[in-house]
Amino acid sequence: MLRKILLSLLIPFLMVFISACNDDSTNKKEEKKVLKVGMELAYPPFEMSEKDGTPSGVSVDFAKALGDYLGREVVIENIAWDGLIPSLKTGKIDLIISSMTITEERKKSIDFSVPYAQSSLAILTNKNSQVKSIKDLNQAGKKVAVKKGSTGHIYAKDNLKNAEILVFDKEAACVLEVVQGKADGFLYDQLTIYKNYAQHKDTTVALLQSFQEDFEYWGVALKKNSPLKKDVDAFIKKAKEDGTFDSFADKYLTDAKKTFDELGIAFFF
Repeated sequence: MLRKILLSLLIPFLMVFISACNDDSTNKKEEKKVLKVGMELAYPPFEMSEKDGTPSGVSVDFAKALGDYLGREVVIENIAWDGLIPSLKTGKIDLIISSMTITEERKKSIDFSVPYAQSSLAILTNKNSQVKSIKDLNQAGKKVAVKKGSTGHIYAKDNLKNAEILVFDKEAACVLEVVQGKADGFLYDQLTIYKNYAQHKDTTVALLQSFQEDFEYWGVALKKNSPLKKDVDAFIKKAKEDGTFDSFADKYLTDAKKTFDELGIAFFF
């Protein structure tokens, strides 16, 4: 009789314990399904926000398609450019999809997927600057705007020794310097230069032909030795073959692609 009484008292506690364990296990499984993707939502049409704050753009669609392929729910983390790699290395995010160029310097601390896009630096210049080529910028008295930490910043620092380099945290600040005639040129990738020229045709000129010997390549950034790399690489190869990336271009980059084709410039994807 005593045994039955004890069992009747213990059973509810056991049920609560088992339920708690099951809930904890379920929560862990749910956490594992989340794919945290870091990007700076300040680079339309690749990374941007709608009026209600919803992330959108090429990289957002890319991240969601990757999430579907991996069977994981995607959470976009909006992080300032300088904080992206530190956030990746500390595990705050699983990967970066933010129009990030693959460079040897970055590869010292993080890994990259196979390239998913190619580009080259171009110049946004003021109509009154008389700049026709990169050589015209490498002159005493010329001012070149660059975004801090970008490949344009690196190029200018290494190659435009005679010019004054103006470093800004935001792309928009660099463009404004050119629009207002305070800078003679802004160095960034071809698509960004085209986009900003399209918004400021009255005051700027886009020099889209590459002045670099080699293309720059964009990749998904991952932690060193991340187990995700194999699957991310497989998805990129598949997306290039099945038209997924072409659909991104059709949705966001129609005018740019037409212009690039007319100029005989190899397109982004």
